[in-house]
Amino acid sequence: MHAASLHDAIAAHVDDGASVALEGFTHLIPFAAGHELIRQGKRELHLIRMTPDLIYDQLIGMGCARKLTFSWGGNPGVGSLHRLRDAVEHQWPRPLELDEHSHAGMVAAFCAGAARLPFGVLRGYLDNDLDQANARIRRIECPFTGERLAAVPALNPDVTILHAQRADRAGNVALHGIVGAAREAAMAASKLIVTVEEIVDALPPAMNGIVLPHWVVTAVVHCPGGAYPSYAQGHYARDNGFYQRWDAIARDRDTFRAWMQGNVLDTADHAGFLARLDRQAA
Repeated sequence: MHAASLHDAIAAHVDDGASVALEGFTHLIPFAAGHELIRQGKRELHLIRMTPDLIYDQLIGMGCARKLTFSWGGNPGVGSLHRLRDAVEHQWPRPLELDEHSHAGMVAAFCAGAARLPFGVLRGYLDNDLDQANARIRRIECPFTGERLAAVPALNPDVTILHAQRADRAGNVALHGIVGAAREAAMAASKLIVTVEEIVDALPPAMNGIVLPHWVVTAVVHCPGGAYPSYAQGHYARDNGFYQRWDAIARDRDTFRAWMQGNVLDTADHAGFLARLDRQAA
């Protein structure tokens, strides 16, 4: 099914209180969709993501999230996520519940969710104390070998949101490059929204590519540049300068709020956001 706009897709399929996974590992991060969640004032979200970076810092800082299930959280190559830290350390703008895992634990949980199993199993968490801080990490014994293993509850997001390079006119979606847990997160979810760089008549083959069939896709939205300032392989590079500038923007509450107001809330859509940044760069 094709949505008329990103606004309509988010309004129709993401409710307040939903569990939402915006996946994309180093690239194809769905910034446009995250900004639309903020514009629509979505609240009480349970955010899920392997590597919460700038878009989750923005969602958390704007008060959209009540809980975060994640593995590594930071501004890649720069440092902390200051809005995430402020929420955890000072409960601003609201308290944030944490459900922390390793990358492997998150993948195991998504795989279990995709298979509609109650939990995922992995050889992990054996040489650290993360399970002492997270009661949702349990120990089990293999009934066949007696090996001590870790178990994590399955992740079944109400909605998974992805960005991809292409969709065809039937609604099949193709993405390639570093795909991370995109496939697993898509299959584990009740609904799947995908923003894409282009809609084509036929999906060309691509190295390290996956295709999500139309029957798992709830809505496709044509949204060029929808991953910016992260990158979409074959379309545009990552804006490393933006990631560096974000550190100073996010450190101060008032500076952060002013930036979000001027660049996200005061823009109608992602095209407006990109135009605003272009004018600032000029």
